[in-house]
Amino acid sequence: MPRDVTLNAQRVGDVWLARVEGARRFGVDAWVSERRGGVSLAPFDTLNLGDHVGDDPRHVRENRDRLARALGVAPRDLRVARQVHETNVVHARDVDATTHADALIGDEDHAVAVLVADCVPILLVDQRTRGFAVVHAGWRGLAAGILRASVDALGAGSSTYAFVGPCVSPAVYQIGPEVAQHFADVPGALHDDVDDRSRLDLRAVAVRQLRELGVDDDAIEQSVEVTDSGERYFSDRARRPCGRFALVAKRAS
Repeated sequence: MPRDVTLNAQRVGDVWLARVEGARRFGVDAWVSERRGGVSLAPFDTLNLGDHVGDDPRHVRENRDRLARALGVAPRDLRVARQVHETNVVHARDVDATTHADALIGDEDHAVAVLVADCVPILLVDQRTRGFAVVHAGWRGLAAGILRASVDALGAGSSTYAFVGPCVSPAVYQIGPEVAQHFADVPGALHDDVDDRSRLDLRAVAVRQLRELGVDDDAIEQSVEVTDSGERYFSDRARRPCGRFALVAKRAS
């Protein structure tokens, strides 16, 4: 079974970050941001990193600048793409304001981040080459094959280390049959609900796909935290509109 891990946040500069400890042994520094430490006002309070949710753009820029400073990188070297729930994988050096991608490959010069508010943020590291990527995986991306595209782009396969971060839990993630049909063959992914509704375990889907890609269970870690309440992490299901938190990674200094 994958190993469950607990995220312990601490204040770094102005913001609150929890380090992904398992990634450090492969030469990658990775963190999950919390809601605390930014300047955005309700309902985006306070460390909203999403520039597409209706927040004041000035607040988002300041929040991203605070995150960059906490990571020890220049704001221009924190790369974030526009996420579209597809299978585009882009290298950090090729990201600009118009880039659409749901996975970013990092390098020596840039920190890369994906933004979430219920979807699954995933860190992939090639244990041999120490190449790394961050992935935004909602149900659409998982169904379309974003994890396969990301692992293939890294060239990692069975040498992959994966961290599966905080996301919505099946306790509150109700879906209809049009979504459930994509995951009917995934053991443990679907739970019966009222009428024709089901509850979906996104992490179970992500872990199953990682296994199918050759990733060993002992190389998969999953956060025990969930986004359900919208308190520690932004949750689109709990509170709409809302901000976005980040899984961010860079080469260890």
